[in-house]
Order: sequence, then structure tokens, then C-alpha cells
Amino acid sequence: MKLFASLTSPYARKIRILLAEKALLCELVVDSPWEANTRIPTVNPLGKVPVLITDDGETFFDSPVIAGYLETLDAPPAMLPADRLEAVRVRQNEALADGITDAAVAALLESRRPDGQRSGAEIARQQDKIERSLAELERRLDGRPWLHGDALSLADVSAGVALAYLDLRHPDVDWRTRHPGLRAYAERLFARPSFAASVPPVG
Repeated sequence: MKLFASLTSPYARKIRILLAEKALLCELVVDSPWEANTRIPTVNPLGKVPVLITDDGETFFDSPVIAGYLETLDAPPAMLPADRLEAVRVRQNEALADGITDAAVAALLESRRPDGQRSGAEIARQQDKIERSLAELERRLDGRPWLHGDALSLADVSAGVALAYLDLRHPDVDWRTRHPGLRAYAERLFARPSFAASVPPVG
């Protein structure tokens, strides 16, 4: 397998963590869709990472889709429950965590627009999404070690990536103080080798 990924993309990091947790061999092709000479549009018409090319040459893009594909490989540990309804519940938590990342990315891009084009109202709207979703994530965690069941799941990987991305791009969001229930949870996730090995470069 081959994974096209930017080292700072939280969506690509999510897949890199899943690959590491499952001990799946995959060639990492570092590429950023923001670079002038990027190859990403040739493998994904949407021009986004991550993109996974399977050993059979099939291409998958969008991190939830790639995560779903990895589950079909039957490589332990399973990141989704076998029960279909429980799997949907895990994917709902994944969507909540991914939504935090989406809002954080949108706020970052808006903040980088030139003076006169930047919308403070839009940044505030995305920040509100982040705050509401962090509170909901903490409520769903409810002091338990994992968001679902008694082991790491796709929901936890997505949540950990979202929290780490806030640290990287929005250090002013003091989620550890505002949402103390997430602090120990995040520390446990960040200490895992899969998270530690995929820490993005600063910049």
C-alpha cells in the first residue's frame, strides 16, 4: 500500500495512526496539495490528502473512507465493533471529532486570508463549533477511558488527532482547562507509540 500524506495534515495523521496501530506496512509518500508541484490532484480529483493506493492499485480518499477500507483487511485490533449499530455509534463520535478538526482548519485558513478579506465573524463561528463540540466530546466520554467500549476505537483516534491539531494550530484554545475531562484522556492517547511517531513538524 501507498499513502499520500502531508506531515501536518490531521486527516492524514489519523490514517497514519490507524496503520501503526494495526501494524500494516504502507509506503508513506509525503506530498502537500498546497505545493506548486504537488501530485495529489493526479490521485485525488478533490486535491486533498490523505490518499491510499492499495496493493491492487485501487485508490481511496477521504479519511473516513480510508479508515473503513482498513477495517476490511481484518488486521487487528478492530477499530469498529462487529455489531453494525455499535459501529455507527463509533462513527458518530468519529464525525464529532472530525468536525472539530474541520472547524479548526476552516478557522486557520480564514485567519490567513489577507487584511480586508478576512472575516472575524466566520472565525468566531468556527470557534463556536469547536467549543460546542469539545463540550459534547467531554460529555460523551463521561470520565471513561475510551469513547466507546473498553478499548481504543476509531473514535478515539479521531478525537486524539483533533485535540492535537488544536495544540498545533490553535494553542490559544485552552481546552485542557475548559474541558478537564479530556486532559487525562488526551495524555493517554498522546503517549501511545502511534501518536508519538506521527507528531507533525512545527511550522
